[in-house]
Parts: sequence; structure tokens; C-alpha cells
Amino acid sequence: MKILVINPGSTSTKLAVYEDLEQVWRESVFHSAKELARFHHINEQYEYRRMHVLDALQRAGIPMAFDAIIGRGGLLRPTPGGVYQINEQIKYDLWHASVEHASNLAAPMADEFASQIGCPSFIADPVVTDELRDVARFSGIPEIPRQSVFHALNSRAVSRRYAASIQKHYEELDLVVAHLGGGISVSAHRHGKVVDVNNALDGEGPFSPERAGTIPARQLVDLCFSGKYTQKEIHKMLNGRGGLLAYLGTTDVQTIVRWVHAGNVRHKQVLEAMVYTVAKQIGAMHVALHGHTDAIILTGGIAHNAYVVSLLREWIEGLARIVVIPGEDEMGALAMNALGVLKGELPLQKYEAIDNG
Repeated sequence: MKILVINPGSTSTKLAVYEDLEQVWRESVFHSAKELARFHHINEQYEYRRMHVLDALQRAGIPMAFDAIIGRGGLLRPTPGGVYQINEQIKYDLWHASVEHASNLAAPMADEFASQIGCPSFIADPVVTDELRDVARFSGIPEIPRQSVFHALNSRAVSRRYAASIQKHYEELDLVVAHLGGGISVSAHRHGKVVDVNNALDGEGPFSPERAGTIPARQLVDLCFSGKYTQKEIHKMLNGRGGLLAYLGTTDVQTIVRWVHAGNVRHKQVLEAMVYTVAKQIGAMHVALHGHTDAIILTGGIAHNAYVVSLLREWIEGLARIVVIPGEDEMGALAMNALGVLKGELPLQKYEAIDNG
């Protein structure tokens, strides 16, 4: 089975071709700030990126002939996880999404190419994957329901990989998955459903290299009405300029660890504080699984760092088996989902957005 994977990001469009699960070609098409500056809305980049994809395939000598094309899931309305055949409703909701992100272009692009060559087009496990238990939606304020926004694609992919490694099905296991990257999400997987997770985008859970996580509510309200900051500046404090960046001026965990080893007390305090918030969130998700967790999986880019992993182990050792699957392979995860559907091993989901209000 030959599969094309399309994954647009803020400054690049990642492309890959798989034959079953073997990656036979990959390229990242980088888009300079100068090139992107002429676009005022993400949707305006569609034709520009589409032509770059076609050009990259042509330069590589890859004919437009695939068994399936899969794109990264964008910021749809909340929906259960799984693989979806791209339809008009998905394309409409992405084109009119309330949050702009380059990933919103993947499904329309994949579907356009697929319709031209007569193959199916898919998305899988978008970041808005929402399978929360009803009890997990309550925040304490009716106007603010808790929302599920997290690293769904990688979290579910590493869960399936771990399950396969112990000759089990993902749907048989109870897992806590901590994705440690620029944002940090910690999710509780119960028998194939993510029943609880922190909103890793909008300010909930651990603080991370660039995000603030949960903030004391009254102090945040006071800051908002202090007159010192605009709404946009507050948003940036929560996502983009919070966390390690706010305290230490960098998001580079490896650099921070080097400072720690050099004896810098401040860097050590802040890094340990971030790990402590992650550990507390893992504990909360362990409780969400009724204290029965088959394994805790540590994944994402920061999971490559042995020092950070060792700090985290000190807090969570004893809760469950700890498994480290560092990095994230979004391209491989997308290909795996497409192949699973083509082989009849994974079901196709119907896109029906959730009303979680």
C-alpha cells in the first residue's frame, strides 16, 4: 500500500511517502517568514503550499499515484479520536475554524489530490480529539467547560506501539501518556478511549517550555484587570511566552540541563518545578483510571533527555511501570492509521462534532 502523508506546520510542510509502514521518501518544505508575511490568513496560504507539495513530489520523481492520502488533523470542532474519511463537513469546519493553524490546510489539500487520482483521503486523531468522561467536563464554572486539546496523534500512536510490544491490544490497557514537548499533555487512556487530559493549549495542567499551564485563577484575573497588559499579551503569557521561557528566557531544555550541571541554582529550581507539575498531573490521571494503570508512557522531544526523565521517575516510581518512548513520529503515526483502515484493521469514524457546553 502506497500512502502519501501531508503535515503542514507553521513554517514548513512535511511530506512523506510510505509503502505499508516503510518510509521510502521524506521532505520538509520550509517557508520563510518573508514568504508567509504576504498572507493575512492561513487559508490564503492554501494555493502557495499546494504548489510547493506538487513541486516537491515532481522533483523527487514521485508520480501522483497512491492507495491513500492522509493529512494531519486540524482544529476541528471537538470529536472522538480515530481515522476519518475527509468529507465536506470536515473541510468546511477547517476552512471556518475559529483558531488559525497551518494544519487546517492538510485535509482540503489531501482530499483535492485524492479526488484527482481516485483514492481515499483521511485524517486521524486531531488535536481536538474529545473522549472525555462527562464528569471530566465540569470546571466549576458552567460557562467554562473543560476542553480536550492535546497531542492526540502521538499519544495514541505510542500507546498502540507499547501494546503491540507486549502482545496486547491498545483497547485492553489502561495507560497514562505524558507527552513532553513545547507543550505538555498528560492523558488517561482507558480501554482505547482518552477519558481525561489537560488542555495543553489554553492554560491547564503542567507548565512547559513555552506554556504557563494552570494559573491561580484570582491572581490571573487581577493581572488581566491591572491595566498593564492587553488581552493579546495575556494570551501570549499563557501560550508562547510562559513556562520555562518566562522564568529562564529559553525553551531549550538541553541548554537548561547544561546550566544545572554547571551548578546554576535558579535553572535547577525552575526545571525541577516543571517536572513536579508534570508528576502531579500524572498522579491525577492515575486517579482518573481508578488507581489502576498498566503503564506510564513518557514521550515527546523532552523524553530524550535522561536527566529530566530521571527527575520525573523520582516522583512517579511505584505508580505503575514506566516506559520511555521518546520523540514523536507524526508522519509514521498518520501512515499507520491510513494503513490500518486500508487493511480493515481500524474502523472509519463518522465526523460528528461534540457539543460539550
